[in-house]
Amino acid sequence: QVQLVESGGGSVQAGGSLRLSCVVSGYTYRSNFMGWFRQAPGKEREGVAAIRAADGRIAYADAVKGRFTISQDNAKNTVYLQMDSLKPEDTAMYYCAAVTYRTTMPLRGDDYKYWGQGTQVTVSS
Repeated sequence: QVQLVESGGGSVQAGGSLRLSCVVSGYTYRSNFMGWFRQAPGKEREGVAAIRAADGRIAYADAVKGRFTISQDNAKNTVYLQMDSLKPEDTAMYYCAAVTYRTTMPLRGDDYKYWGQGTQVTVSS
């Protein structure tokens, strides 16, 4: 059984930082992308960042480039999202997800098969 469990969300003031973690079990993700997505109330889900262990390829949404960093610890089967210089518009539920084939669109959520339950991030001004 594949499980993705996120943690690390919370409430911070603008300019602050949070680090999200996603522990993966039941699935070997080395060859395919692991991604972080977010969805704010009333808005569509958007891809934030993705990483592929096999070749180290990383993708970021324009809105988070230079502020967010995705990484992974293969020994711990964990994917991280370090979020710095947070803005109120980063407020959303953040989800970790795994895609099971070599997608060419790593920030497209429809390509992902397995999803975590989400962790809430709230940034106040």
